[in-house]
Amino acid sequence: MARLRSTPGSTRLTRDASRLVALALALHSSGSRVEDRYWETELATILLKLMRTKNDSAIDAALDHLSQTHLGGYEVLIEQAETLSESCVLTQDSKRYDVLLLVAPLVAWTRYSIPAIELPTASAQALREHLQAHVLASNTQVALFPHLTSLDQMPRTFCETWDWLQKLGLAALGTSYTAPTLNSEPEAFNMLADTRYLVAAVAVPEGQPLFRWQEEPGELGQAREGCLEKWAADTKSIFSGLLPGCGFEILTPDAYYVSNRDADRCVRPLSVKAAVSWLGAALNIEAAQLRAVVAGCGERRVDEYRIGFTQKNQNEVVYGCLWPMYGREDDQPLLDHEPPPVETIDEIVALLKECGVNDIRRLPGILTPEFCEDCGAPYFPNPNGEMVHAELPEDAETAPAHFH
Repeated sequence: MARLRSTPGSTRLTRDASRLVALALALHSSGSRVEDRYWETELATILLKLMRTKNDSAIDAALDHLSQTHLGGYEVLIEQAETLSESCVLTQDSKRYDVLLLVAPLVAWTRYSIPAIELPTASAQALREHLQAHVLASNTQVALFPHLTSLDQMPRTFCETWDWLQKLGLAALGTSYTAPTLNSEPEAFNMLADTRYLVAAVAVPEGQPLFRWQEEPGELGQAREGCLEKWAADTKSIFSGLLPGCGFEILTPDAYYVSNRDADRCVRPLSVKAAVSWLGAALNIEAAQLRAVVAGCGERRVDEYRIGFTQKNQNEVVYGCLWPMYGREDDQPLLDHEPPPVETIDEIVALLKECGVNDIRRLPGILTPEFCEDCGAPYFPNPNGEMVHAELPEDAETAPAHFH
């Protein structure tokens, strides 16, 4: 999941950021589970203090420093920050409860605009009941945020995620309900394929199973697949009513960060396929008459690829797709029988060719991931290596519109 992260203007770390760096490196160097627990407790103390005081800058500064100096320490710190912002222990009537922030993702595609809407009461109630019937353990309590949200509307920082966890967690326990605040989303850049999420907090007595597949793991651990099948079958008609004019795939509800990353991985190839199909109709041309320009973007390493589409023999970018990276996707350990993975940019090129686009230009180096200052839309590369606003020609059909 993309995260907004500030880059410190100075290499000098604050006291809190320096402490986070030291603790992350200590945990990375730990040689036993006993020592792990000690460093995890120390990290939790300072991370929770920073999240309660909405001090994302110290966390971001520590992560920025580690990303340049020690990738192992970076992975340790981001894992701890994610864990503590998506899960906690809350107490009610002297009883302790494990609480998890959960998302149920969908990957949707359309020629129109994919809605992000407040859920009708009946739909929200039905989705909550199906979630408890097919995905969650029998002893859980749930608070469902009554909105089908886009990624842009959801938390963008660890502190915001922790705030959603606390508010929805208290609601799950019936203590209070203060609705989390949705972030605004740019209106100028409609995606033809995108993710939508149901967000919920799930509470269970401490130490008890939270998911149904924990209660009944099955002989070969295949219960998770069975839970998804039942959840998808019973919610398909509800989501069809909420997403008119859209095709969609229902994914497994799970913890906040892992579910976001899984959904974003699934949407990447769909966004390319939907873009080529829609551009062909909007411009009244064949896919072979399109050119694709692919550029790696990031500050120090490739954080995402951006794909700018132009008409053949023209330089004006008419549409663009984002292909975000998660961790070190091209550097994963392999089992003995596994073939080496395809490089990400080769995967993108192969997908474009499969869609009928043969004129493909790869830009060398790493470009800065620029955005429009007026509307917030991402810029995409043109054949000259410039990052520009995507604009359809005046005689083309309109950009993705709401389905009527």
